Amino acid sequence: MSTPETTGGQTVVGRVLGPSLDKIIKNIPWRKHTTLLTTSKSTLDKLQTLPTSLDFLSLSSSSPAAVSAAESLLSPLLAALTTANPRIVDPSLSALFRLCSLNLLHFSLASPNSSSFVSDLLDAVCASASLGDEGIQFSALKTVLAAVRSHRVTFHGEYLNHIVRTCYNVYLGGGNGTNQICAKAVLAQIVLIVFTRVEADTVSVARFRVVSVSELLEFTDRGLSEGNSVQLVQGVIDEVMGSNQGGNEVVDGNEDNVESNSGDNVEEMEEGGDEGAEKESRLREDGFTVFKNLCKLSMKFSSQDHSDDHILLRGKILSLELLKVIMDNSSAHVWRSNHSEYGVTGNLGARGTLAPVVVLGLWCLVGRSGWFRFMNIIKQFLCLSLLKNSALSVMTIFQLLCSIFMNLLSKFRSGLKAEIGIFFPMLILRVLENILQPSFVQKMTVLNLLEKISQDPQLIVDIFVNYDCDLDAPNIYERTVNGLLKTALGPPSGSTTTLSPVQDLTFRVESVRCLVRVVKSMGSWMDQQLKIGDASLPNKSQMIYGSVDMHSVLNGEEGVIPEYDLQSESNSELSDAASLEQRRAFKLEMQKGISLFNRKPSKGIDFLIKSNKVVGSPEAVASFLKNTAGLNPTVIGDYLGERDDFPLKVMHAYVDSFDFDKRDFGEAIRYFLRGFRLPGEAQKIDRIMEKFAERYCKCNPNSFKSADTAYVLAYSVIMLNTDAHNTMVKDKMTKADFVRNNRGIDDGKDLPDEFLGTLYDQIVKNEIKMNAESSQPENKQVNGLNRLLGLDGILNLVMGKPADEKPLGTNGLLIKNIQEQFKAKAGKSESVFYAVSDVSILRFMVESSWGPMLAAFSMTLDQSDDKLATSECLQGFRYSVHVTSVIGMQTERDAFVTSLAKFTYLHCAADMKQKNVDAMKTIMTIAIEDGNYLQESWEHILTCLSRFEHLQLLGEGVPPDASFLTISNGEAEQKSLKSSDLASLKKKGTLHNSAVVAVLRGGSYDSSAHGFNSLKLVTPDQVNNFISNLHLLDQIGSYELNHIFAHSQRLNSEAIVSFVRALCKVSMSELQSPTDPRVFSLTKIVEIAHYNMNRIRLVWSRIWSVLSDFFVSVGLSENLSVAIFVMDSLRQLAMKFLEREELANYNFQNEFLRPFVIVMQKSNSSEIRELIVRCISQMVLSRVGNVKSGWKSVFMVFTIAAADERKSVVLLAFETMEKIVREYFPYITETESTTFTDCVRCLITFTNSKFDSDVSFNAIAFLRFCAVKLAEGGLFCDENSQDADSYDIDSSEEVFDGQALTNKDENISYWMPLLTGDNSELGLSKLTSDPRSAIRKSALEVLFNILKDHGSLFSRPFWNLIFKLIIFPIFRSRDDKVDIETSTNQPLQFSGDSSLQGSSWDSETSSVAAERLVDLFVTFFSMVRSQLPSAVAVLTGFIKSPGHGPAKTGVSALVRLTSELGSSLSEDDWRGMFMALKDAAGSIIPGFLKLLRTMDSVEIPDNAQPYAGFETSSDYEKPSNDLDDDHLHTAAYVVSRMKSHISLQLIIVQVVVDLFKTHHDDLSEANVKILLEIFSMISSHANQLNSETSSFQKLQKACNMLELSEPPVVHFQNESFQSYLNFLGALLLKRTSASKDTIELEEHIFSVCEHILKIYLDCSGTRSGKQNHPADQQIVHWILPLPSAKSDELAARTPLLLSGLRTLSNFKKESFKNRPGIAKKRAELSANSPGIALNGKWAGQASAGLLWSGPSPTLVG
Repeated sequence: MSTPETTGGQTVVGRVLGPSLDKIIKNIPWRKHTTLLTTSKSTLDKLQTLPTSLDFLSLSSSSPAAVSAAESLLSPLLAALTTANPRIVDPSLSALFRLCSLNLLHFSLASPNSSSFVSDLLDAVCASASLGDEGIQFSALKTVLAAVRSHRVTFHGEYLNHIVRTCYNVYLGGGNGTNQICAKAVLAQIVLIVFTRVEADTVSVARFRVVSVSELLEFTDRGLSEGNSVQLVQGVIDEVMGSNQGGNEVVDGNEDNVESNSGDNVEEMEEGGDEGAEKESRLREDGFTVFKNLCKLSMKFSSQDHSDDHILLRGKILSLELLKVIMDNSSAHVWRSNHSEYGVTGNLGARGTLAPVVVLGLWCLVGRSGWFRFMNIIKQFLCLSLLKNSALSVMTIFQLLCSIFMNLLSKFRSGLKAEIGIFFPMLILRVLENILQPSFVQKMTVLNLLEKISQDPQLIVDIFVNYDCDLDAPNIYERTVNGLLKTALGPPSGSTTTLSPVQDLTFRVESVRCLVRVVKSMGSWMDQQLKIGDASLPNKSQMIYGSVDMHSVLNGEEGVIPEYDLQSESNSELSDAASLEQRRAFKLEMQKGISLFNRKPSKGIDFLIKSNKVVGSPEAVASFLKNTAGLNPTVIGDYLGERDDFPLKVMHAYVDSFDFDKRDFGEAIRYFLRGFRLPGEAQKIDRIMEKFAERYCKCNPNSFKSADTAYVLAYSVIMLNTDAHNTMVKDKMTKADFVRNNRGIDDGKDLPDEFLGTLYDQIVKNEIKMNAESSQPENKQVNGLNRLLGLDGILNLVMGKPADEKPLGTNGLLIKNIQEQFKAKAGKSESVFYAVSDVSILRFMVESSWGPMLAAFSMTLDQSDDKLATSECLQGFRYSVHVTSVIGMQTERDAFVTSLAKFTYLHCAADMKQKNVDAMKTIMTIAIEDGNYLQESWEHILTCLSRFEHLQLLGEGVPPDASFLTISNGEAEQKSLKSSDLASLKKKGTLHNSAVVAVLRGGSYDSSAHGFNSLKLVTPDQVNNFISNLHLLDQIGSYELNHIFAHSQRLNSEAIVSFVRALCKVSMSELQSPTDPRVFSLTKIVEIAHYNMNRIRLVWSRIWSVLSDFFVSVGLSENLSVAIFVMDSLRQLAMKFLEREELANYNFQNEFLRPFVIVMQKSNSSEIRELIVRCISQMVLSRVGNVKSGWKSVFMVFTIAAADERKSVVLLAFETMEKIVREYFPYITETESTTFTDCVRCLITFTNSKFDSDVSFNAIAFLRFCAVKLAEGGLFCDENSQDADSYDIDSSEEVFDGQALTNKDENISYWMPLLTGDNSELGLSKLTSDPRSAIRKSALEVLFNILKDHGSLFSRPFWNLIFKLIIFPIFRSRDDKVDIETSTNQPLQFSGDSSLQGSSWDSETSSVAAERLVDLFVTFFSMVRSQLPSAVAVLTGFIKSPGHGPAKTGVSALVRLTSELGSSLSEDDWRGMFMALKDAAGSIIPGFLKLLRTMDSVEIPDNAQPYAGFETSSDYEKPSNDLDDDHLHTAAYVVSRMKSHISLQLIIVQVVVDLFKTHHDDLSEANVKILLEIFSMISSHANQLNSETSSFQKLQKACNMLELSEPPVVHFQNESFQSYLNFLGALLLKRTSASKDTIELEEHIFSVCEHILKIYLDCSGTRSGKQNHPADQQIVHWILPLPSAKSDELAARTPLLLSGLRTLSNFKKESFKNRPGIAKKRAELSANSPGIALNGKWAGQASAGLLWSGPSPTLVG
């Protein structure tokens, strides 16, 4: 005998077998087993001689010698196993265990042709498990597990089933708990090995999943564990599964049919493969076989003949557990890896593609594929098992069913859409919706299952998309959420429940947790899609037809699914989110219509037709009633029985849709009545049966002689059915009665008795009733969705079966009906499985679930103080806000945020609890994590932060903000805290601090401030609670609070704008509080503005747009303290912002300072305005280099301040303005030149200051300084700056003097405001009309000095513009509407009332203005020549003005103008001036004559005496009020006007004379003619006035009565003719003969002299009469003596006469020949010379003049 070390030889096989054989030899009873002893010793000797190259023993080799040698070595072990002696069997099992573990055995058992030795060996090992020895059982289990585990040993078909049965028997029949646990674990590990190899489709698998024994005992068998049994079994499993791997060889063999043999306790194991699986691999067929057998075992139910229900139940549970193990460890792509073997090319699993063989419902095309066959097995066996076992009340089974269903749902839902639609309501919703009488364990199982479901984001979305959006599917998601809500709310108050308080609380917490997981998964799915959607997922959803699982596809599992051309109806399916929305909306509308139909059928049909859910034809409505689930059958019957036209047509169409061909009458009526319940009204039944009979006879024309027969028989059948099956009917109808009742109905003949008898038997034995899905008692309210799903019959059996009845598994008919439903649903759209990646689908999910979720979270948080429950609720709020915010559902988001904000209880601090503080923490978390999407919800969050900070300050004893924002010190003292110690808050049950009192009294969340309710007292308990709650707030520090505001700089561009807008609203609410205004949010506004200043300009502009409106609104607050604080905050913010540089052409600094401008404009508070001026002054002087575009706002503020009513504001503003202009002028136009104009406007406004004339003078001086700077150049030329368009000129079209504005005038937009202002401001030109004389004169001087000093910079067009807009308007009357024309052909026209008429100008101002105007023309005549006519018109306007001062000014200026310009004036220039004078003289004549005509109606009394007291020194005074005579008043006015008129005419004459004297050599004949016309016009007018004898006499009387001097009419006539005559005389001397002839000088002289003679003769009273004398003789008569007045007049006219006579004396006698008038008048004068009343001097001259004919004397003038 060898030593133990060398027993068995040197080979591995020998070392394994040797010790075992040695042990057998030692323990064998040699007398009883002699052969075994001999064989063992012989084998032991052979082991010594084995070759060292022998690595294993092959029992399936192609070499018979090798097989024989292996069998000889193993034969002792087989013999030992058959002895049934534990001492011998154990070593044999040990040897086999080691051989298998070390992969030293190689054989395959697959068919009956396999080696009988190997088969016997397996049988022996399995038989040893039933010896009754616990140790042997344990070893046998180890051995079979090691054999199955070895890759060199394979079992197929029946052999594998044999092993499984062996383990089953040990588990079910074993007496030792450890062995039962081991058998269960070995079974679980075996099925894992089998299915792992199935997935890999190879025996050589590198690593297997190892079962966990403790997990196997999760549901059952925990009581079997004895001591360390679990650890022992786990150790064995680990030992076997961790053994060393052998080679990679896969044993091939032929697949044979294996017959099954029933075991002791396990029967009906399925036979091996059939012909349909010939192409399947052995491994795959093994998987099918094991799976189907386990399903069958799980469906075995007890019967009355078997009493071992306990063993059967354990077997059922074990089968379900093993099925659970398979489903737990199966991946969704099981058996997909070898599709190419079966003609399928390509791989599966690529994103966005569909399987090539996936065609709707065509399982036959792919039945040979392992995947589809496995799905069929699941449907045929596993689903059936779930259906049958769902009726059992064993909780373990229910838990296992739920676990298996979870696997189906998570891994195989794409191929089981219809089945899941059935099982989900059956297993989950049925239990979930049972609120009052639930089983605690059962419902907890469902809740745990739902929690697992809710943790899978894609699963949640898929459920909603494929069921809630499918018309033919239940609303699983919506019902689940609603069920969880009901569970979270608990049983209704007042209801009876079996739940204990602890159980109820557990349900509530678990249901809330599930809801939280649901919304969390929605958020996770959304986040994932948003991150990868653009890169890897299409926006459209994808469709999986039949059984392709897209869950694995979306998870990126390996493989590719190439595209495939599906059926046309499949391609027509819309699959994007929009189509899903349409399908969801269609489903909701359809359900609404069905619900309405079940209540009001006619309204329901109308609704469905109007909403286009049903076509309006009777046939379409009939099809809807026939095929739509969920309709109440009773209502259908009532509607079909209506007599109205449309329902009647629908009933006919409904009946006509049935095909009764070849159906007997009983079957036909049963078939007809299965879809609805007959109405109770006889007339309705009559109409329906009548149509039924007609249809039946039409389909079966040979059945009855007429339709009447069928009609009567149908009625009889209905009556028989009611009689036979109504429990209320006691006396039942017999067959004879039925036959007798139907005698003679077939057209007077009887129907066959046999036919009627058969019909009677059919009705009595089988009641006519509706389909299973609608066969509910009428007194039960059946859930509409159950009817819609066809679940009523199923749930009725599941829930309503009595305990003594058999379970669902015994009702084969119902199971068959359900299977038919599965097949029917496979042909509908329900079999199309959708997987979406578009996050917009979440909107529809949220729409259907946000209400229940909000209710669940809110109610639980409000009612429960349980920390776990409240924590879950707050998480639910957090995730809900996240989802609704990101997908932009504003209403839902605001609802969650508002509810959460209310739960902070910050508005009622005395009632706060820890959960309220946690709610505040959640809000802060939301603000940080989802700030980019909160939008308007920021307002609620910031409100909470504000109130939280308020409470913190109260807790710290800090005085409230109101103490600093009060008007009076007394109020501030009343509102300040008297101690910072919390203990000092209490004082005899009341408080001294009004803010704390307001907090303690509480208020609503929506109240912006805590109102003060004097009726509500504060108790000491409230004080104590408040102090305690303030300590709770210490959990949140100021860092967390401030972090939200600091985090604002990380918000995106849209979010920061929303954040700022909300913060402004909260701040507005704080500041407007009537009792406790606060500045917390205001300070935060400054902070966040500082944090976000570095944002891009585009975003910051939007932010500032919001902030600007806020500062303006609050800055105009009626609370002065608040307004001051806000303005100071704005100043701080502006100071920070002004630290930033601004580039040229940007406008942001200006926008930033604009709030100051608006408040300055609108504020009624002088304090605010003064504060703004000080703020602006401080900012500008400290940041002058960075103001840039802000200068515009700065100047606008100072402009408003300049017109302020407070002197201090004006002086303060001007002081800063002075400093800016003097010291910082270059900064004004550094980046934007238009600010120069704003500066000018500001200075002009200061010139109108009414407080201090020095301000006005200095402002005017600064304007000149600005002009100097402008002339020096250096202003930045902005292309977008204000141009000349603002001053009525178009730079591209308007032409002056033939030229347009040139580049030289690029600064025109700056000069014009300086000189003239604009529509809203006064310029220097307008200041010239200032009522203050000094200001008026100063402005005039500065204006013309600027023009004179810098006019050389202006182009001719610009000068034209200056004259048009600046200079000429100065002289224009305010009431003058005459347009000023700048063309040389159209000189300016001025009315007789000149610009000075009604003006405030004094004579000095007028003189200065006229002189400065002349200066401009003298200096820049070449540039302004075109404006000369208008200038002359201005000066003539002076001349036409009343009074000697303006006229003198005009004459002087005009004379100077001509003298200075001299020869520079052209003929046209002269002509323009002379025409202006002519117009000045002639334009006033018509008006004056019209005035003079008024004297025709005036009567002056002849004998009136002078009126005493009348002021004769004034020509403008009127009679005293004592004289009641309007005529005298009129006469006095006419006298005054006549004097002014005569004076004006004489002045014009003088101007003409002066101009001629100075420039007679420069005047052309044409211009001389104009002068002649002027003299002629004026002299003629004088002559005309003198001829108005009647009017003049009246005026003389009036003057005498009023003691006024008479109008100098005679003087006017004398002077005008004298000047005319002198002018003619001068022309006679100075003009050449040609010139004289041109102007007809001689004719003018004779004409004037003739008029002079005539005037004198008329004055002297000479009458000439014609008598019968010769023609050449005429007698002149003189009327003598003359009156004294006439003598004076003649004396006054004598010098004129003498001048005329002297002039005539210059002409020879021949000149008078053709002028008989002159000769005649001279003859009259000569003949009567002695009678002329002249003194000696004049008489002598007259005589000499009449007789003298020599050369003319020298004429003076």
